Parts: sequence; C-alpha cells; structure tokens
Amino acid sequence: MNLRASIACLGLAAALAARAHAAECNDWPIRVAHTDARSAAQSTQFIGPLFFSQPLSAGDHAEGFRPFYLHRENADASSETDFLYPLFFRRDYADGYRWSILNLINRDQPAAGQPADATRGFDLWPFYFSRQTGNPATSYRAVFPLYGGMKNRLGQDRIDWTLFPLYAHARRDARHAYSYPWPFLRSFSGGGQDGFYLWPLFGYRTQAGVSRQDFYLWPLGYHQVNGLDTATPVRRFGALPFYASERSAESVSETYLWPFFGYTDRTVPYRYHETRYLWPFLLQARGDARYRNRWAPFYSHSVIKGYDKTWVCWPLWRRDRYTEGALDHQKTQLLYFLYNDHLQQSATAPGKAPARKTHLWPLFSGWDNGAGRVQVQALSPLEVFFPHNETIRLAYSPLFALYRYDRTSPEDLRLTWLWNAISYERHTAAATSEFHLGPLFSVEKHPEAGRRIALGNGLFGLKRTPDRRSWRPFLFDFAKHASPTNPPAP
Repeated sequence: MNLRASIACLGLAAALAARAHAAECNDWPIRVAHTDARSAAQSTQFIGPLFFSQPLSAGDHAEGFRPFYLHRENADASSETDFLYPLFFRRDYADGYRWSILNLINRDQPAAGQPADATRGFDLWPFYFSRQTGNPATSYRAVFPLYGGMKNRLGQDRIDWTLFPLYAHARRDARHAYSYPWPFLRSFSGGGQDGFYLWPLFGYRTQAGVSRQDFYLWPLGYHQVNGLDTATPVRRFGALPFYASERSAESVSETYLWPFFGYTDRTVPYRYHETRYLWPFLLQARGDARYRNRWAPFYSHSVIKGYDKTWVCWPLWRRDRYTEGALDHQKTQLLYFLYNDHLQQSATAPGKAPARKTHLWPLFSGWDNGAGRVQVQALSPLEVFFPHNETIRLAYSPLFALYRYDRTSPEDLRLTWLWNAISYERHTAAATSEFHLGPLFSVEKHPEAGRRIALGNGLFGLKRTPDRRSWRPFLFDFAKHASPTNPPAP
C-alpha cells in the first residue's frame, strides 16, 4: 500500500465528518488540511506533524511519515525516497536509480530497457567495489584488501592491490606509483617522473623539468622545488622544529622555532608583509587590500580583499562583513551556533529593506526576505546546522514546530501553535480571517459567507450572512471545505 493510500485510511474518520467553509479544515490531531490562498495548493497533516502531504516549489510534491519516511516527486519526473535520512536514500531517474546506506553501501542500476552497456555499480565500503559498463577497459570487481582494483576512482585512472598494504599500484596518465608495503617502500616512474621512498627515513620524487621533493626523517627535514617550468619557481626548505623557509622571486617566508616565530614578505602580485609572534596566537600583517591583527584568543581582526572578519574572545563572538555580487553581507555568531544572524543588504540600493536570517539555538529560527515574506519557527534545533538542506527541513524541522509564524505579504498572515492544533489566518485585502482551536471551536469571516462561530466544526454555533444584520443559531451546518472549484456559499 503506498503512502497516499495509507494517509487516506488515516483520514477516513475526518473525511466522514463535514467541513467548515474555510481555507483550513482542522480535525486535529487526526487531520489538518490547509489551502494556500494564492496558489490554491493544499497541504495536509495527519496525527499531528507525523504524516504529511504538501506541494513544493517548481511543481514538486512531498509526502511522508516523519522522521522515518520521506518521498518526493519532482517536476522533471525524477523522485527521491529517504528512510531515517541520512541512513538510507534512493533516487530514481528516467534512465535508472541509485540507493545508498550512509554512503557506505551504494547501488547504481539502469532502468529496464536501457542498453546492455549501461553502467551498473555496487560498493560495500571498504571491502567490495564493482562497476560493470559492458567494456572491459572500464569495468572492474575488487575485494579489499585481498585482491583487485578500481578504475577512475579516488582521483586515479586505476588503483590495484594485493593483500594491501603489502602491495599497491596507482596509475594516473602515464605516471605510476608502487607500494610494497605501503607507506614504507614506494617507487615512482613513468611520465617523466622518478622517485623512491624509504619512509620515514628518506625519500625523493622528481618530475622532469617541473619539480623535485626530498625528505629526511619525515617530517623533520625536507627540501622541495616546484614550478621549475615557470618564471617563478618556489623553493621550500625545513629543518624542523628549528627553521623553515619558502622562497620565490615574488616572496620570502621564514619561520624560526617552527611554527611560532617568523615573517612573510611579498611584492608581486600584491604587496604584503606579515610578522608572526608565537603563531597562531599573535600576528600582524599589512598589505594591498590586506590587513591582519591577531591577539588570540582575545581579539582578532582581518580584512582580506574586502572580507572583514572580527573575533572577540574566540570562539565567543564573531562578525564577518563582505560583498558578494550586488549584496552586502554581515554575519554575527555567538559561540558559533548559539546565536547566528545573517543580514543581506543591497550594495547598490542601501535604502532597500534588508533580508535577514536569525537563529537562537535551539529556541527559534527566523527568516525575512526583505520583500514582505517573514517566517519564524520555535523550537528550531536543526536549522542552524543545516541551512541549505531541504530534506532536513521536510523530515525533521516540523517535529519541533511548537509555534510557526508565516507572513507571505504585509496583508497575509498565518500563525499556528502545537503542530496546527491552534491556528489563525488573516488576508487583509480579501477581508477574510479565521481562527481554529482544533475541531472544538472556530471563528471565520468572509465577505461572501459572512461571519461564523462554530463548535465541533459546525455541530452548532452562530452565523451572520452579509444580507442579515442579526446573528442566528445553527445546528449541523457542515459546509464543504473551500477549493478553487468549490467556493464558499453565502
């Protein structure tokens, strides 16, 4: 039985009861259905916030059983299914599907009717890896650490192993790296490179005409030269913990009693001087579009190419200011996430209302787009950690929504308490409003239907229509729920 059929069964009792003519039909906790006044899209919740069905932007639709199951149908004909996200997910596309358990057990499978050479894959990290493409050059099966290899994975064209770490071979382009055993004995060849490691005692690696790296008693001693094929090769030398340096035609950096004391001087492509005293605590730097003062953990202030960052009593308080595109940003944090405020202001029209997102963990989160749309939720323990994760927002955040404030415009407002058990909605331009205390008590106002006060969702109450000045009682007045094709009757 699919989820929609299950929701229909759960709502049978509510369906048998008649509906009050309003934007909301509130049979809490069994069922709460709400119709958006602008889009006419309907969202439904059953058993408080647990079962739900709601439209999303761009023609998508989501439904589920929070927090265990979430299913999303997208306008592009793809679909997404999650069980206890991020434990398990499945993504279905026109040409196949993919599922994963914690990104450790992964399966890729083409849809029925796809060509025989369509990619099939299965991973059981870190033990088994398989890709079948119909082409031996790109297909493989491997069992780690016993025997096998992967192709076009982990940044390499091919990786092979036998009883790893006893033997491993990695190839990228014409360059080969052999380990026997890894990481103690390694050799490098092919593609103009040469090298040998007896780690951690000594080793070298060269790329003809490009670079050379040497180390001794790693990581204490090293010497590297990179960019030999450029006009400004960079040379690095270290005899740790006594001395380390990096030099090129454009800059020089030296560190004494590494990593505590040192300086950096740069002239090209920008001027910059940095002095380090007991790094990383004390540091001063000046340069072209660059400024740093650090007396950690008490105070730190830096301006790097317009990005202004200040710390006070790290990690107690932080403020960042920067411009990105046509927007000025200001971020303020108290203990990273305890208080988090992000303000966006137009860089070209400073008089324009700003947009703002604020979190006071775990009490509430608030959003204001600066154009009349405002949302507030309490409690809100997850939004500050997952600000761009819509799956978290659908599957988990509503479970904590003891209170929600949603203002879509200065004239349109909706408030809810206790997962829609209590709700108030107002549309000033349309002269409509309604209040619901679950199915027990409701007050509605509509220019065509008049005013209505009801108990038991219409079991009895009082109403006054536009053509009558006086109130009159009613019994069993269960008018139908308003919809685009079924407007409220006067």
